[in-house]
Amino acid sequence: MENTKCFHCGTNCDVELIKFNEKSFCCNGCKTVYEIFSENDLTCYYDFQNNPGAIPQEIKGKYDFLDNESIIDKLLEFNDGNTQVVNLYIPHIHCSSCIWVLENLHKLQENVSSSQVNFPKKTVRITYNSDKTSLKEIVLLLSSIGYEPYISLEDYEVGKKKVDRSLIYKLGIAGFSFGNVMFLSFPEYFEVSEFWLEQYKGIFRWLMFVFSLPVVFYASQDYFISAYKGLRSKILNIDVPIALGITVLFIRSTFEILFDLGTGFFDSLTGLVFFLLLGKFFQQKTYNFLSFERDYKSYFPIAVTKLTSEGKEENIQIYDVKKGDRLLIRNQELIPVDGILINGNAQIDYSFVTGEALPVTKKSGHKLFAGGKQLVGIIEMEVLASVSQSYLTQLWSNDVFQKDKQSSFKTLTDKISQHFTIVVLLIAFVSTAFWLYYDSSKALNVFTAVLIIACPCAIALAAPFTLGNMLRILGKKKFYLKNATVIEQLATSNAIIFDKTGTLTTNKKNQITYRGNDLSTHEKSILKSTLRASNHPLSRMLYNSLSEETISVKGFKEYTGKGIEASYEETRLKVGSSSFVKNEKEKINLDTSVHISVNNEYKGKYLFKNAYREGVQNLFSELKSDYELAVVSGDNEGEKQFLEELLPEKTSFLFNQKPEDKLKYVENLQTKDKQVVMIGDGLNDAGALAQSNVGIALSENINVFSPACDAILDASKFNQIGNYIKASKKAIRIIKYSFLLSLLYNIIGLYFATTGQLKPVIAAILMPLSSISIVMFTTIATNILGRKIK
Repeated sequence: MENTKCFHCGTNCDVELIKFNEKSFCCNGCKTVYEIFSENDLTCYYDFQNNPGAIPQEIKGKYDFLDNESIIDKLLEFNDGNTQVVNLYIPHIHCSSCIWVLENLHKLQENVSSSQVNFPKKTVRITYNSDKTSLKEIVLLLSSIGYEPYISLEDYEVGKKKVDRSLIYKLGIAGFSFGNVMFLSFPEYFEVSEFWLEQYKGIFRWLMFVFSLPVVFYASQDYFISAYKGLRSKILNIDVPIALGITVLFIRSTFEILFDLGTGFFDSLTGLVFFLLLGKFFQQKTYNFLSFERDYKSYFPIAVTKLTSEGKEENIQIYDVKKGDRLLIRNQELIPVDGILINGNAQIDYSFVTGEALPVTKKSGHKLFAGGKQLVGIIEMEVLASVSQSYLTQLWSNDVFQKDKQSSFKTLTDKISQHFTIVVLLIAFVSTAFWLYYDSSKALNVFTAVLIIACPCAIALAAPFTLGNMLRILGKKKFYLKNATVIEQLATSNAIIFDKTGTLTTNKKNQITYRGNDLSTHEKSILKSTLRASNHPLSRMLYNSLSEETISVKGFKEYTGKGIEASYEETRLKVGSSSFVKNEKEKINLDTSVHISVNNEYKGKYLFKNAYREGVQNLFSELKSDYELAVVSGDNEGEKQFLEELLPEKTSFLFNQKPEDKLKYVENLQTKDKQVVMIGDGLNDAGALAQSNVGIALSENINVFSPACDAILDASKFNQIGNYIKASKKAIRIIKYSFLLSLLYNIIGLYFATTGQLKPVIAAILMPLSSISIVMFTTIATNILGRKIK
């Protein structure tokens, strides 16, 4: 057999030779990878690196340290049973093809269950079966396909110290070259006829040519790469006219000095690239600022229960949790930090982290990972590390829980960008043909100026900067949105549904009275201990009102929307609705109450006199003219008459609604073309929150949040919901004004460019200035809007 190299991995096909598409492969594995790339139009991948499947010689043995378990534990985000999650920094991520390859690792390695790319941060989060593969094998796989991760061993951090400064280098080179070319061009500008200048004019021109080379072939390479990839994918992106303008200027200028026809346009060329990169640098800095505000300051408004050394419970802010603290985690609560289970029956749902919904059983001494949700009863844990709220934010934004919502502005921007480039190219060629006929000396200037000045960059920036700044502003107002699309959804909403208990009502001012057979101190202790594990608003209120000592109950089980049961020794206690505890004496129940039975013997009920949140009546009055309003509650109709008097006349009221009933009600409204906002406490409303166009979970210092919700609202800001929705509508208006402003820029710029009144270098200055002015307009406008929000 002749010495043939595998097209994919580059090794010699000594043992086996497989032919496919006129290419040679050493095994079916390499052929399969090539087929995957081929089926998804990614064979261009092989242009970036010859034989990408091979493990490069320089990394053989490089990752042997990943056989060390202690190092692996430092690198992993999650490690439980047979599932591990790692977040790796990949410096070579640079385009949509990279994203596709990395998010389809499961096709290359069957033991990888999922992989998600964070393109701005150049990271990939990989979930894999650790019984069948290892982190080392994953890293070698990534390296073999050309995506070697950056791993720092000094502090076991994955690529956090790697900073991409390429834009700064390119900007510096372009600025240096632009300054020197302008200096060398002065004699040409002022037509100085001094002898020595005339003697060395040719040298000056060739120096300008030399200074332009690093600008064209290094500083501006991103525009050429982007344009090439767009054309290869049959897409005319916004970088095509820029790349074409740079190419035309360089070729024409080189031609002029080569044949001594003139000085060329090297000043315009280097100035164009410098100002384009300057605008890009400004945009990047501004966007990074907005992202920083969003990622590190807009945290969840949640608290956690800390057990003091005296055994008392204390609610503290989540970022005050320290190593060594002992935390109490109730039923359905999120584990906010890694720790060790001290006691309790731990059934942990890690679907927030892994996407797998099967609960994992843990025993005392086992490690618990941040992001899990406790499913059965109450547990105590000791904290191993401080809370990483950016990690919790990542869980909330996990693609597993993303609804299929699309930004209308993103779609609009994409459409404008696609058609805009075609129109610009047509205008450029038509106007150039016109000037070639009437005055050929202006033709090149016109062609280049049109390509440069008419750019939809400003249009493309309007939506992300406006919505990004609004995310930051609303976060400061304690209204935390999952992503920018939520603002658009809020702005188009026309129906708002409110849960009652825990949403319209607050547990801080309620009055509780007991009716029925007296409970013994022992029974009250069991009751309090049972309620201790629940996060239902009525459970929390009743728990706080009881003064008895808690004991260790068993068999805790909570039935959503019905009640709880638990036992202690020979005593079986049920607490919940009348039907749940089988209270046959009370046929009609029209009050807010929690019923108690002991060993299936009905004891009595606790009556709650609900205290409604401040500003409920004003909020409904403010919303009634523009929205269809409804109160949908799992509670009975005891307060219907009171609510009918308190709230606007056309408000709909539905009581005795199970969680599935709430979801169906949202669906029914949506079939009538209603854009529904659902506001609930996140406990019994998860289905309705997920189904609604915007699901808002109200938080009142409870460590519960639902990935189904699109926003989290601090309970103290409940009466500001109307203002937040108005602000969303005004933000959309700002984007539309930005579109008009950008369109006006382009019309004026094209007029001066096509009439030959605009030089390319001036166009190069005006183009990024238009983008910067749009960013400034949207930022200032949204900041002014933010000051008006309470």
